[in-house]
Amino acid sequence: MTASDAEKAPTTEVPAGAPAETETPTAEETAVEAVEAATEETEAASDEAAAPAPEAAEEPAAAAPVPAAAPKPRAPKPGVPKPGSFKAPSPVVVAKQATHHVVAVPVVADVSEERMEEALAHGLVEDGVAYVIVDDERVEVGPAADDDALHAYAVAYFELEASVERFHARLATAELGPKDIDETLAHLDAAVSTPAVIGDLDPVKARLEEIRSEAVTVRDRILEERRVAREEALAAREQIVATAEALAAKPEGQVHWKNDTAELRALLDAWKEAQRAGARIPKDVERELWKRFTHARSAFEKARKHHFAELDRANTDVASRKEALVAKAEELAQTTDWDRGARGFRDLMGEWRTAGRGRRSVDDALWKRFQAAQDSFFEARRSASDAEDEALSGNVEGKEAAVVEAEALLPIKDLQAVKQALRPLQDRFEAAGRVPRADAARLAKRMGAVEKAVRDAEEAEWDRRNPEKEARSSGMATQLQASIASLEEEIAVAKKAKKDTKKLEDTLAAQKSWLDVL
Repeated sequence: MTASDAEKAPTTEVPAGAPAETETPTAEETAVEAVEAATEETEAASDEAAAPAPEAAEEPAAAAPVPAAAPKPRAPKPGVPKPGSFKAPSPVVVAKQATHHVVAVPVVADVSEERMEEALAHGLVEDGVAYVIVDDERVEVGPAADDDALHAYAVAYFELEASVERFHARLATAELGPKDIDETLAHLDAAVSTPAVIGDLDPVKARLEEIRSEAVTVRDRILEERRVAREEALAAREQIVATAEALAAKPEGQVHWKNDTAELRALLDAWKEAQRAGARIPKDVERELWKRFTHARSAFEKARKHHFAELDRANTDVASRKEALVAKAEELAQTTDWDRGARGFRDLMGEWRTAGRGRRSVDDALWKRFQAAQDSFFEARRSASDAEDEALSGNVEGKEAAVVEAEALLPIKDLQAVKQALRPLQDRFEAAGRVPRADAARLAKRMGAVEKAVRDAEEAEWDRRNPEKEARSSGMATQLQASIASLEEEIAVAKKAKKDTKKLEDTLAAQKSWLDVL
């Protein structure tokens, strides 16, 4: 609670002896204000790293002097509140003490008479000054006209007790930072070491010491949690940077540009999210990591632009080659030289396959044009062939009649007679003229079979009448006949001697078969 807050605190009645035209802070206001100033930092929890350092609470304003009824050589005394005139804190004061979480210990409102008497027993008034008894020694608290003025200081004592308990409750329920804990402990230490209250301070000091150990534990735990969070945040940032650097260092042949670009974009989003919601890391470390991350992204982007520039050039070259092939195909589609056109399209198709792949949309458009030219040519050739076949269909009957008569010459019994009969049939076959392509192949195959049979018969006749072959056959036959006669004699002798003749008989049978062939 600051000095401005003290102005909003409940006012007390002024004794009749005080001048009406002068407004002065009462002893009650002065005491309560001092306690609230000591506990101000416990009333708003904030993140130490994110929030600016809190301003120091203002010291309570000095009580304005109030003229006494009779002049005295010492400073005038302030107005003295009437007994029982202390009011509960206003809603504004309570709001000032609100935390992020509901605190179990409320602001002191009512104090029993018994507790009030116990607190007042630790104070006294002497020469307009209030004292509190601490370890059998008097400690000056503040101005007081008489014993009735001690009431406000006693209420301030209970406020001090409540402040200690509020701090304890907030250790478990509020978002206090280490700095908040240290500053609150310092303020409470000051409040009990230089008290502005009347009451038994020993229990308050003992309670504060109990809470101090718990507060230190909480503070150390928070510091450890923050340290761990910083280490985890740093590890996460380093992982982001390492992943980005690994992407940037990939050989170009291993890069999947679409997926890796999306991954790098996701890494940037992860960096932003870590910066927004993660624990803070040292600025110099963050700057160095960001420098590495930016360098990796720049290197990847440079490689990506180079890759796609080269790809564009390659696509342009492929498109140029295929455009030239399409132009040739469209020109060739107009020819009526069907054989030349068919060979030309076969060659163009081979060149298309070796031209490479370009941008898919361009390739598809060029292929449609190429295919359209090819289809146009072969459709025209098919139409011309159909028309020609229809015109030649009348020649099929004459050719087929010649083939049927030629097939009737088989099998060959008299080679010379067959040859003489075949020649006029061949002339009739040729004289019949051209026929449709399908019939031409069929009829030519049948006539060719007859002609082959005649040629085979001529070769066999020639082999049979070859003088050299005949002489060789005659000499071999004479040798075989002599060998056969010799074997027959050996077999006869062996049988008389009752020897095994199987081997001799097998040899004899083989030689007889050879002689039959000759």
